[in-house]
Amino acid sequence: MTGLQVFVKVAATGSLSGAARAMNFSQTMATKHVAALEKRLGVSLFHRSTRRLSLTEAGRNYLDSAERILAELDAADSAVSADRFEARGLLRLNAPVSFGTRQIAPALCEFSRRHPRVDVELGLNDRLVDLAEEGWDLAVRIGTLESSALLARRLAPCRTVVAAAPSYLKAQGTPKTIADLARHNCLGYTLSRTTGAGRWVFGTRHENVVEVSGNMRANNGDALRAAAVAGHGIIYEPTFIVGDDLRAGTLISIALDQPTIEYGGIYAVHRFERNPPAKVRAVIDFMVERFSRVPPWDRGLF
Repeated sequence: MTGLQVFVKVAATGSLSGAARAMNFSQTMATKHVAALEKRLGVSLFHRSTRRLSLTEAGRNYLDSAERILAELDAADSAVSADRFEARGLLRLNAPVSFGTRQIAPALCEFSRRHPRVDVELGLNDRLVDLAEEGWDLAVRIGTLESSALLARRLAPCRTVVAAAPSYLKAQGTPKTIADLARHNCLGYTLSRTTGAGRWVFGTRHENVVEVSGNMRANNGDALRAAAVAGHGIIYEPTFIVGDDLRAGTLISIALDQPTIEYGGIYAVHRFERNPPAKVRAVIDFMVERFSRVPPWDRGLF
């Protein structure tokens, strides 16, 4: 590419010395670049005289292509550089279904208002996506992160509660201890790596485990929340799913003899880049601002 640049500059100035001065090269270096280009192409690009260099027919034909290539390269460089400083383009963000639906989707209106040149594709699923293989710019992950080549930034804590509808508690009684849960209809979440559908964990160090059972389980927290609101049983859920119900009184938090656990945290993760695109930095900063101090789902609960 440097050879092309020297060639175009020589064609414009008509001399190697003029091109060398314009590019802050020595004349010897400029001469070597042109000679190497001619050797690779197998043609002479310039007629040489004592006073001036002029293009050969091959040189004139090659100049059009060289100028077009360099212009396209400059445009590509400018576009990439602009992406580092201006939030723009398509942002592909992946998130767990319930968190994405309840917390991220409602916030995207404000994000788009602040960054109108960013288009967001929000992917919702509860599996662990491969960012590089599937083309995601970043993902939201909940829990304790495993060691990986991804960069992570903590967005918020992930607190949990045991809860049930007033109608359920009136009919079945309110458990007082974690041992009492064995006598209740406990609705289990099947995808949790910490608290399984039939195994609920309590304590600040996750040291207390109680076996539970119930006549419904699901791989989605909102499905269990809906069942609990309908009076079907007790759930053990993150507050980002049930916070609105607790404030409204459609669910009641149950105080037991052992504290509920925190799921490590809520994180934004993205691939390692020396200078990540501005759109990635912008959405992470936005989520940190919105979620990190007092998450909206926890307001008034703690």
